[in-house]
Amino acid sequence: MFKEDILKGKKILVTGGGTGLGKEMSEHYVKHGADVVICGRRESVLADTANEFKDKYGANVRYQPLDIRSPQDVEDFVDSIFQEGPLHGLVNNAAGNFISPTKDLSARGFDAIANIVFHGTFYVTNAVGKRWLEQKIKGSIISILATWVWTGSPFVVPSTMTKSLAVEWGPHGIRINAIAPGPFPTEGAWARLSPKGDLDDSNSMSTIPMGRVGQMSELQNLATFLMADGCEYLTGQTIALDGAQYLSGGGTFSQLSKLTEDDWSDIRGMIKKTNDSDKQKRST
Repeated sequence: MFKEDILKGKKILVTGGGTGLGKEMSEHYVKHGADVVICGRRESVLADTANEFKDKYGANVRYQPLDIRSPQDVEDFVDSIFQEGPLHGLVNNAAGNFISPTKDLSARGFDAIANIVFHGTFYVTNAVGKRWLEQKIKGSIISILATWVWTGSPFVVPSTMTKSLAVEWGPHGIRINAIAPGPFPTEGAWARLSPKGDLDDSNSMSTIPMGRVGQMSELQNLATFLMADGCEYLTGQTIALDGAQYLSGGGTFSQLSKLTEDDWSDIRGMIKKTNDSDKQKRST
């Protein structure tokens, strides 16, 4: 779909780039000539991904464990990137979420999501953006959101600066767009958002006019298009990539209203098991 070197000469930072959607986008960027930097909380996962890209494409992918909830750590990390040369793109992919009835959501649980999705995304965006402004560098930012920013899906209360910054930073050649993927099954996200496979059954697929989940190549192509030159006039937009699911009515998790308290108890246990396993692998 794209020339192999369409991103040659660009350096792109992908948060949460070691797994899931972040890894898929990072690989597509590497494949098309970009210098990619990835960060996340599990160093072993980042190293595995960097080595995989090295073996497949001969690319040297820089990686570093980073907790984006720490503003000083973010500042230090971004500063180290710019000391090696200009950055041209940022993908805000690091996220956290889980399904829960709001009445059962603790303050700690809410903060666990808000500190990543709200605060962490801002810390990284601001750290990169202010350096672009200071150094008069044009850049492109992509944030990965969810279609329930429009639909108001239940059970995901803790889930934009896209439009605001597009206006504020637009005169400086900085573009800010967002992708709102529909169901794109990945191991980490699905273990928390669909621990019992509720999003994989025929009832869930019936809410998607195209009748299927997304293919990673479709996300990769859109992410590369938004990062490449040639469409700089596009900014401030959130693009749904969901097979028209959100237009068909109802939120992504509307069908979960049928679950019983026992179902939710089982789900909490499954999510806790996933979180505990994940924490043991974190470096930060």
